[in-house]
Amino acid sequence: MRRYLPSLASLHAFEAAARFMNFTHAAEDLGLTQSGISRQIKNLEDFLGVTLFHRAGPRLILTEVGAVYFRDLSLVLDKLQEISIDAVRGRSVDSSLMIGAHNAFTTRWLIERLNPFILAHPDIPIEIMPAEPGMDFETTRLDIAILRGGGSWYHARAVELFAEELVVVASPSLIPHGQKLKPLEFANYPMLQNASRPSLWLHWLRTVELAYNGRIHGTRFAHNDMLIKAAVHGLGIAVVPTCFVEDELARGELHAPFGDPIRSGDSYFAVYPERKAGLPSIILFRDWLIRQTREYKRAATRQQSGAVQSQGC
Repeated sequence: MRRYLPSLASLHAFEAAARFMNFTHAAEDLGLTQSGISRQIKNLEDFLGVTLFHRAGPRLILTEVGAVYFRDLSLVLDKLQEISIDAVRGRSVDSSLMIGAHNAFTTRWLIERLNPFILAHPDIPIEIMPAEPGMDFETTRLDIAILRGGGSWYHARAVELFAEELVVVASPSLIPHGQKLKPLEFANYPMLQNASRPSLWLHWLRTVELAYNGRIHGTRFAHNDMLIKAAVHGLGIAVVPTCFVEDELARGELHAPFGDPIRSGDSYFAVYPERKAGLPSIILFRDWLIRQTREYKRAATRQQSGAVQSQGC
């Protein structure tokens, strides 16, 4: 008996459109035209005999049926991808690991620590992907993600790794090494800003209990890598997560003239879908992350203790 199945092209078009909630972005993702995406989704709606999207002007809204279909279809496409990868690799994708993290965390914390895990588990293929804001752990293709937040994600389990700390850093070309300034003196320097986290300066001001009614002035950068590079080159001072500038602080390219780091109120967590909680590769990587972050916290404590003793001398 012939299977009651729509075309794979129409399923891909619908899944991409529902993921982006935008036909143009879906078309770019699949290398099609916007009209091609629209046509494929119309074919799918005709085949199923249901409406999957409501169009409210330029906005797309999934119907109730469309939302359920998207959720279930994502799982099916993930499984189809898995068995296809199995055929290519000759081994089960259950033993592989797709890791998600924000770009700055990946490049400035994870990568330099990852090699021991790879060497200890050469049989586990690893992919590292960007972790998208607001990701849905019921449908995500990721096996595990390292995310900053308060510890609660729907359809997921979360294990706290370490608390995020923020520090105001400067290049010695802007503020000489060893010069300790009062918090209020920050206003004498250009304040570099992070467009992805625009409230960091205000958070620092509140935490150090500094009443400041002036303007936060300085160049704005799209993400942490740009911001840190700008601080290294003396373009201004910046509030950054301490874990992202370990190397620059150790090399003396940056220092903390306005005092010790402060807590941001968030932590970094290992987060993984409930539906994948029993996968051996996820458990291995989660436990390895916990050990790594324990070592990181011990090293950070030793470094802070050394700094205090140095100041005492």
